[in-house]
Amino acid sequence: MYTTIALILIALYVTIGVVFYFFQHLFFFRPEILSKHFTYQYPFPFEELDFDMEDGGKINAIYFKVPNSRGVIYYLKGNSRSIKGWGKFAKDFVSNGYDFFMMDYRGFGKSRGKRSQTKLFDDAQFLYKWLRNHYAEDKIVVYGRSLGSGIAARIVSWNKPRLLILDSPYLSFYHNAKRFLFFLPLNYLMRYDIRTDQYLKLITCPVHIIHGTRDGLIPYNQSEALKSLYPDKVILHPVEGAHHNNLPEYPEFYELLYDILYVMPEEKKDENPLPLANHD
Repeated sequence: MYTTIALILIALYVTIGVVFYFFQHLFFFRPEILSKHFTYQYPFPFEELDFDMEDGGKINAIYFKVPNSRGVIYYLKGNSRSIKGWGKFAKDFVSNGYDFFMMDYRGFGKSRGKRSQTKLFDDAQFLYKWLRNHYAEDKIVVYGRSLGSGIAARIVSWNKPRLLILDSPYLSFYHNAKRFLFFLPLNYLMRYDIRTDQYLKLITCPVHIIHGTRDGLIPYNQSEALKSLYPDKVILHPVEGAHHNNLPEYPEFYELLYDILYVMPEEKKDENPLPLANHD
């Protein structure tokens, strides 16, 4: 009897491991797929762009421009839905004089092609180079939200933008997954292990982290760990009581973004940005 129970448990363990290995993208990504004929609608002018990748993939992006912009925000979004909804965050930046650029990862929205960690990085870098052809690097601000925070850190480690902002970041995919799947040999199973902790080592621009102290999805202590690894490079901004998806409900979040993005030494503090849209 004990042998039978042991064999059942072993079979179950192996099954869980196999399912995770082949279907981990279902755990990490929750895309919204859009028809290529879908029409985006936003309250201010924008351009829809398509980029053809060398391997046959296609990346769809939205690009908002304002007259005499202060620079551009390269916004790397989270792991859910598409730029159909995430595009609303453009107003937080264009209303304050910044151009805004956001893409959908492969398999999200109108973007097509096989997705992998390497492809995520390569696509994001390809579009960074496109931005670099239109802006001086000291006019580029990279903003990574949740899943996008690790991708943003990787891209900034290869380049020299003015600033990196990480919104609710993680140490690594492995570190976060281990909280839930500690019983699996994740070192051998994970095909995504985005190492924010390692990428920050190579970054030379200022790094600002904004994180809710009651974030249950990506705990605040992961940002504390990033800060402890690079105390002279990272500025950590806790939002007391905030969770993963409700940061904009807190006035401190608005104030932090204003201070990080809009208050320059030569600018006046009495410039009032418009309120931010709610995060997905």
